Amino acid sequence: MKVSVVDGITGDVLAQGQQPKQEMEIVSLKSDWAEQSPEMWFEYLKKAISEVLQKSSVDAEKIGAIGISYQMHGLVLVDDKQEVIRPSIIWCDSRAVDIGDDAASALGDEWTLTHLLNSPGNFTASKLKWVKENEPELYDRVDKFLLPGDYIAMRLSGKTTTTITGLSEGIFWDFDSNSLSEELLNYYGFDKSMIPEIVPGFGEQVILKSDMAEELGLKAGIPVTYRAGDQPNNAFSLNVLNPGEVAATAGTSGVVYAVAGEKVYDLKSRVNVFAHVNHTEELQRLGVLLCVNGTGIQYAWLKRLMGQERFDYPALNEMAKEVAPGCEGVMCFPFGNGAERMLENANPGAQFSGINFNIHQDKHLVRAALEGIAFSFYYGMDIINNMGIDTNLIRAGYANLFQSEVFAKTLATLSGAVIELYNTDGSVGAARGAGIGSGFYKSSKEAFVNLKKIEVVEPDISNITEYKEAYNKWKTRLEETIL
Repeated sequence: MKVSVVDGITGDVLAQGQQPKQEMEIVSLKSDWAEQSPEMWFEYLKKAISEVLQKSSVDAEKIGAIGISYQMHGLVLVDDKQEVIRPSIIWCDSRAVDIGDDAASALGDEWTLTHLLNSPGNFTASKLKWVKENEPELYDRVDKFLLPGDYIAMRLSGKTTTTITGLSEGIFWDFDSNSLSEELLNYYGFDKSMIPEIVPGFGEQVILKSDMAEELGLKAGIPVTYRAGDQPNNAFSLNVLNPGEVAATAGTSGVVYAVAGEKVYDLKSRVNVFAHVNHTEELQRLGVLLCVNGTGIQYAWLKRLMGQERFDYPALNEMAKEVAPGCEGVMCFPFGNGAERMLENANPGAQFSGINFNIHQDKHLVRAALEGIAFSFYYGMDIINNMGIDTNLIRAGYANLFQSEVFAKTLATLSGAVIELYNTDGSVGAARGAGIGSGFYKSSKEAFVNLKKIEVVEPDISNITEYKEAYNKWKTRLEETIL
């Protein structure tokens, strides 16, 4: 949970806090399951707010608006007292894949793609159906289902609300009728009363209630004026709002997110299409999202395996630079974090291949991990390009794997894209969104006036043959052996 306080006039980040200092626990009771406690999120949010207020000179009385960004696709269930009924089934949980596939078959692939722009897949609606089928005694207690950001807003305000962008990421929104999908609700047997009040993505959504304000050390009545899932918000944080603009991120999962100005979809539903933060019925703005589940989480796994005390991430990034492109034959397939949408919901698992015990060392594994993630990005970007969307310029925050020269250079060289790295992150973007939603900023141009470009990564033309050869070997192995 990360909290940023942004000066509305200068755009400067006045303070940031992050809790916990290590990754939060993900509970996996069975293979392909992934759950977290929503109460845990909120406890860490309180600690992060306290950290910000204690370590800075920020006057809490001057905070004018709150923006929320959150992990997408998670399912939070609350009863009529707003108590959490079960742990959240989070984004990388794969238990509902078959439920979504059955729904697509029953509703028809053409209908689901033209109306929902996605197959129901493993998204929030299918996860809710899993609870209905497998935990009926819990399902009977449900008053409202929420996305993670909706839960945070509820805890702050005491009101259950959601947004069109959130409903679209849960595959509840019909883009043909611009309304809730009656067909999907009826097929899954969901009562519309379970859906929270729909509020605008920008604008007053809820207000901070007095008892919670006192607990957080803030003033009562601060409005929440912006809410978006992490990937639409990451794009927004980089001022990616218009058709042809592309954002990327490589945290726990990796994402390429392109904005389209009309309804688009992939016939195999290997990428996702959701309402972008500025989408309206009159001015369509849709986010085309490619997701690779196992990016930063794989790098963290490798770091732990090699010994956390011996290496930090900057040291690993430097180690990878000691090895030439192609890693002298070592290949990594980073698919160890659940079913991969771009692989048509296959779950092949992760593996290293081509290891020679006489020549390969730690540094080869590190570079292979970074290359494998970059290769996965490029593999998915080809799907986006075939939908008619250009990806020649990518914007990303200077964070996570984009701090690795090997990763960024590999992706730029293979894709031919110029990658621009900026001084922002999701929490800062959410704060700027709150500024727009509250009316403090009159336009996105005003909100992003001081967004600073830190670095530009150009394709490595001199070594392009080596990169292409390594990728083609990786792709062949993927398609012949793993898929």
